Amino acid sequence: MYRYDDFDRTLVRERAAQFRDQVRRRLSGELSEESFTPLRLMNGVYLQRHAYMLRVAIPYGVLSSDQMRKLAYIARVYDRGEGHFTTRQNIQFNWPKLEDVPDILDALADVDMHAIQTSGNCIRNVTADPFAGVAEDEIDDPRVWAEIIRQWSSLHPEYSFLPRKFKVAVNGAAEDRAAIRFHDIGLQLRRDGHGDVGFEVYVGGGQGRTPRIARSIKRYLPAGQLLSYLDAILRVYNQFGRRDNKYKARIKILVDDLGTAGFRDLVDEEWRAAEGAANLPEAEIVRIRSFFAKLPYGPASLDALNIERADPAFRCWVATNVSPHKVPGYSIATLSLKPIGGVPGNLSADQMDAVAGLADRYSRGEIRVTHEQNLVFPHVKAADLVSFWQALVPLGLATANAGQVSDVIACPGLDFCRLANAPSIPVAQAISERFGDPGRTQEIGPLNIKISGCINACGHHHVGDIGILGVDKKGEAYYQFTLGGVPGNDAAIGQIVGPAVPADKVTDAVEALVDTYIGLRSDGETFADTYRRVGLTSFKEVIYVRG
Repeated sequence: MYRYDDFDRTLVRERAAQFRDQVRRRLSGELSEESFTPLRLMNGVYLQRHAYMLRVAIPYGVLSSDQMRKLAYIARVYDRGEGHFTTRQNIQFNWPKLEDVPDILDALADVDMHAIQTSGNCIRNVTADPFAGVAEDEIDDPRVWAEIIRQWSSLHPEYSFLPRKFKVAVNGAAEDRAAIRFHDIGLQLRRDGHGDVGFEVYVGGGQGRTPRIARSIKRYLPAGQLLSYLDAILRVYNQFGRRDNKYKARIKILVDDLGTAGFRDLVDEEWRAAEGAANLPEAEIVRIRSFFAKLPYGPASLDALNIERADPAFRCWVATNVSPHKVPGYSIATLSLKPIGGVPGNLSADQMDAVAGLADRYSRGEIRVTHEQNLVFPHVKAADLVSFWQALVPLGLATANAGQVSDVIACPGLDFCRLANAPSIPVAQAISERFGDPGRTQEIGPLNIKISGCINACGHHHVGDIGILGVDKKGEAYYQFTLGGVPGNDAAIGQIVGPAVPADKVTDAVEALVDTYIGLRSDGETFADTYRRVGLTSFKEVIYVRG
């Protein structure tokens, strides 16, 4: 993984010292909350319903065991003993005291972490495939390019005050596990006829109140021209993006207004004018790539597991939470942060410490955070899977539900967020309890449910097989359903079913939808396959009959 150099460390330390002085002035009354707000947002500090919240960047979702231990320390000392992993591959601490935040930032700096650009109208944390570097279907390692974009965009003076927040995702595999078509810029790694690495560039995707699937504006961009082309896109957005209405300020609205061809023409004109000034030197690509060089894998038995004779619970976990690795004899293991009835994405300080120890033992000290709010161990020997799973069980991290119906993705909702209209966490807990039986989970198969407490869609409800959106009706929480959303290659925005239902009817309505899917599906069909084949009508009525 990438390690900070002296420049990186100096930048982070200086920013932490600067913010310490700003906090001192806020606490003394020298700064009003209005004056302090843009300063704290530049350092990832939000004011939520009950307390400040600190969002910490985890670039492209990669954590070392030492960094996880530091997060455990922060959760234990400065929060209420836990952290919340988000759909942007970050972590949030929901209860820090403002006076403690400078100390937290210093502690993060000790392990090359920070909270810069986790909020505000800037380029946010760059995300990537959590299986990067180890996936069987990988074209090239997206971490290399995500790191290059991170370095280019961090505190970039022209892009620190964009019309609105800006999100970039990079995918390096045949399967899109980074949801690139729902980002302001999505980059899909490709190879040309000579085997050279490049990108297909997508622009204008996003969720929120105006969900859009990004449009491809360049089929193949040579890798060395990546930054100059991104620079051209951002310049066009900075110049023409709306600043008079924050609801119409995202780049997706600009692409809508200009049309794909019109937007592409402006980008190409800007790109030509720059004459490649920001092109990447090959030596720099080689330097960054060296941080992600493949370490030699030790010998691993190819016949390590006899799944048929294994513990049934272990077999179930392997079926849902273990994925193929590009190196024979190794596996990619997903740790579910969705225990039945638990808070999606939450991890206690003790669990964080335990995860760090297991990463050292089983995964070369490396952990990945996914946008599904789970963790990934990318380097587990197949021969070690049994002992690894046995170690997860007492920690509550062996739930066999990755990508299944009880692996519910949810934002913090009204329990924490002051923008929310309705709670998300209790709804997610109730659904996971209803579908908590492993046998039923196996019968249903892969199916994703995603919940957002407001139209901002932090729970990615637009791209769930079943999406649930919390709305407020005269002070009461109601929930609207969308169906058929897909975040990956065959991207689709879920269709709104109809009127919202009250909170006490949501779980029954979800069960009715799932039962209907099981009754209608053909062999091998996913929920999205079945939904596209039979249409909305077959599902719509059951929500209101059962619900």
